[in-house]
Amino acid sequence: MSLSPYAPIIGLFALAAAFSLFSVGAARFAGPHRYNKAKLEAYECGIEPSPQPIGGGRFPIKFYLTAMLFIVFDIEIIFLYPWAVMFDALPIFGFVEMVLFIVAVFVAYAYVWRRGGLDWD
Repeated sequence: MSLSPYAPIIGLFALAAAFSLFSVGAARFAGPHRYNKAKLEAYECGIEPSPQPIGGGRFPIKFYLTAMLFIVFDIEIIFLYPWAVMFDALPIFGFVEMVLFIVAVFVAYAYVWRRGGLDWD
C-alpha cells in the first residue's frame, strides 16, 4: 500500500505541528517576563469576582437546560445540510420525510417555548 495519496495530509499536519511548536517557543523566549498580582489573577472582564464557597459555586439548572437545548437543536439543524445538498437527487419520499422532520423539530421548539425554556430571566 502506497502512502503517496496521504502525503499532503501528513505534510499539512507536520507543518501545523511545527508552526504551533515554533509559535509557543518563540513567545516563551521573546515575550516579557514581568509578572505582577493583576496578571496572575483570574480574568473577570473587569468585574470584581464575588466570593465563592469552598468547592466552587453551584450553577443553576437553567444553565444546563439551555446548553442541552442548544445542542439538541444544533444537531437537528445539522441534519438539514445533507438533505439540502442531495435535494435534487431525492424523490418525493425525501421531501416528505424532511417535512415530517421539520414538523417534529417545530413541535419540540414550541413545547420548549411554551414551558418557558427559552426565557432568560
